[in-house]
Amino acid sequence: MNRTKAVRSLLLSLTLAASAFAAPAYAAQISFNIVVAPPAPQYEVVPIMSQGNVWAPGYWGWSGERYVWVRGRTIMQRDGYRWAPDRWEQRGGNYYRAAGHWENDKGYKPAKMRYDDRDNGNRGNGNQGHGNNGNHGKGGKHHD
Repeated sequence: MNRTKAVRSLLLSLTLAASAFAAPAYAAQISFNIVVAPPAPQYEVVPIMSQGNVWAPGYWGWSGERYVWVRGRTIMQRDGYRWAPDRWEQRGGNYYRAAGHWENDKGYKPAKMRYDDRDNGNRGNGNQGHGNNGNHGKGGKHHD
């Protein structure tokens, strides 16, 4: 009986090993065509963006049987690039979704820092706007 068990175990192991190598050869690729155009985009209120963020608008996604709305979102800005939103393209009689992505912005020019003329050359020393030569809070005499 031990010999029979060993042979079964060996055959099972060989079968599993052979199926692992044969599986990729039999793997089927599922392909389907979407012939119905997506609905018109939904209206979204775009929130106020904090510095360094941009808005990626919502789009219609395909769930496998129907279109579903994917809400817009805030994403981190990339200097020198602009966000190209998700969109649907018609080729032949079918519709294909092109995912949103970053595109090089040919007209991009980096913003130059501009200092206020009232700065009086005190850039970066923490005295801007105080008008007290930096003595605020250092035990100076108070005038009532």
